[in-house]
Amino acid sequence: MYVMRLLPPWLNIYKEQILMRVVGIQLFRKADNQPPNRLFDGCALVGLSLSNDRNVANLGSVLLCGIGILLTAFLIWRSELKKAAVGRREMQIFLAGFIIIQICEIFSVGGLPIPADVRKGFTAVHLGAIAATCWVLLLNAVVGFQLLDDGTPISVGLHLASGAILFIGTGYIALDTAFSWTGHFASSVDGDNRNLGLYVLYLLFPLVCLFVFFVLEAILVIRILGEMRPLLYLGASALLFAVGQVFQFVVSTHLCQAANGKINGAFFETLFTLLSVGMVWIFWSSITEDDWPMPVGGGGYS
Repeated sequence: MYVMRLLPPWLNIYKEQILMRVVGIQLFRKADNQPPNRLFDGCALVGLSLSNDRNVANLGSVLLCGIGILLTAFLIWRSELKKAAVGRREMQIFLAGFIIIQICEIFSVGGLPIPADVRKGFTAVHLGAIAATCWVLLLNAVVGFQLLDDGTPISVGLHLASGAILFIGTGYIALDTAFSWTGHFASSVDGDNRNLGLYVLYLLFPLVCLFVFFVLEAILVIRILGEMRPLLYLGASALLFAVGQVFQFVVSTHLCQAANGKINGAFFETLFTLLSVGMVWIFWSSITEDDWPMPVGGGGYS
């Protein structure tokens, strides 16, 4: 149950069942926007206190997500200006997916005093957006090899359609688990909250996509471009993402205890993930400059 001491968004799906099973239905009926950390000797966020015994548990992450949405929108606009860049539309799709993640994170991780069902809904969208966006990022790496003309309806349609399939599939599993529409995932709710579908689609699959993305892009830079500078940007992105995950899964509970519940690793995970995405864009921008040698083949931008 160590993972219960942390703050991953999928805990929102199981919160009701955990509280009912551990402390009874009466506690759950009270207004509560905390994950079940305290029930497992973890550190729950205190955050910013509001009226009527309410609080915004993770104000730092909420503010960072707001800033991140604006910065990501700026990168989408900057991408639009790079008319001849390989994978321009595909990069914009990835950035749009990241904006959806940040919007959902405000409600799933931010600890706002909202109804539990609303939080579960945003959590499901959050998980679906993570799976779809990581997949789209992997496809962005494939686009760089020009196996398919970038910017064409086929390329853009492939990104959107495959991403939508993952988004809908992951979101449905999360929603069905949270609201027990069909009862198919009841065993994951009643037992030790082990849902293999969510585990694969929310944690394992995105990690595989990210790993393959970094490997493919490294091959592209070293073997085709023959340059080191873009590789530094790529490495910085990977390092920033890894640091964010360390804060989320390792440092978080210790940081929360040291700060008496004022802050935990979710704030830094949000920060370093945002910086990592920024470095991905800088990397992409650097390898689409006019002075880099590019493979023969026309793009489909308009």
